[in-house]
Amino acid sequence: MSKQSKLTLRRIAITALVIYIVLLIGPIAGFDIPNIYKAINANPFQLVQFLIIGLANGAIISIIALGYTMVYGIIELVNFAHGDVYMIGVFTSLTVLSLTGTLNATSPGTIILGLILALIVSIAVGAGLNAGIERIAYRRLRNSSRLAALISAIGVSFILENIGLIWAGQSWLVPSFGTTGGASQKVFPDMLGKIMAAYGMDVNLLANTGIALRFTIKDLLVMVLASVMMISLRLFVQNTKMGKAMRAVAQNRDASKMLGIDIDRVISTTFAIGGGLAGAAGLMAGLYNNTAWWFMGFRAGLQSFTAAVLGGIGNITGGMLGGFLIGLLASFSDGYLNARWTNAWVFATLVLILLFRPSGLLGEHVGEKA
Repeated sequence: MSKQSKLTLRRIAITALVIYIVLLIGPIAGFDIPNIYKAINANPFQLVQFLIIGLANGAIISIIALGYTMVYGIIELVNFAHGDVYMIGVFTSLTVLSLTGTLNATSPGTIILGLILALIVSIAVGAGLNAGIERIAYRRLRNSSRLAALISAIGVSFILENIGLIWAGQSWLVPSFGTTGGASQKVFPDMLGKIMAAYGMDVNLLANTGIALRFTIKDLLVMVLASVMMISLRLFVQNTKMGKAMRAVAQNRDASKMLGIDIDRVISTTFAIGGGLAGAAGLMAGLYNNTAWWFMGFRAGLQSFTAAVLGGIGNITGGMLGGFLIGLLASFSDGYLNARWTNAWVFATLVLILLFRPSGLLGEHVGEKA
């Protein structure tokens, strides 16, 4: 029997085992097909509602996942601190809104200007922080073992989490954050709702249509901003000089250096772009979920890294696709299965896909880079 045939049989056997386990524990985890069918048949609009929620959350996950996939595509490093950069973006945007008085503003114009400023500052802080992390923690280990860089990334993640914990506990921010103590979750006010209320409009854009769905201004804004950023990034990588340099470094770092490309500058720019996207995602998540927490970067990082692997880590389009798939899987699991088992269903889906596509849905199997 050939090696390929043995590999195929092994995959079939593992798939059968996974399906058996799913069917065995499925009812416990909420995987009850008859009940799911009844729920969908009783309220078809609910299925569409979960689709909207999944797409909105998936858009945020996709933006964070792009940071993972860009960095890995360039230097093959899994930057586990990336999720915590996103968390810093949430606190940065909330602090900016507090310092500018936007949280207490009633004028729509003032609120919109405050949100724009918070977006700019969050992107700048995320970009600067991520570039600084690369310069201080990762650059010296670039030619070391991957394990050393991985441990360094985990260490940076712990540092950022503790910065977030200290930040959340500052007494002068208590009036804005809503609660005392750094460990407690903070309220991120519904600024978009205030804007709609000021204009006498309903937050639900479908309120006057008679359709039994809830599609809010928050859903629309998150999807639009995410789409603009993802398309802009794609165009930047494909059409600009720096984007072409990034693709060259991703293909062969040593050959790129011989051709005169400044490797350090390209890698720093990649980290800065990824950090800027994480900062923007922080504001988007705060406005959408109306919460801020020092530990929120862990879950977001886990979901985004899973999305990057699912779509094909190192592939920008794959990162986007993976993010939306994770968002939809989580939404449907929370809605129709058992919310406590959502992560299990997400990772079970990941395992099944990687059995047949080890490099992810859109990833390509390549050899070791120089």
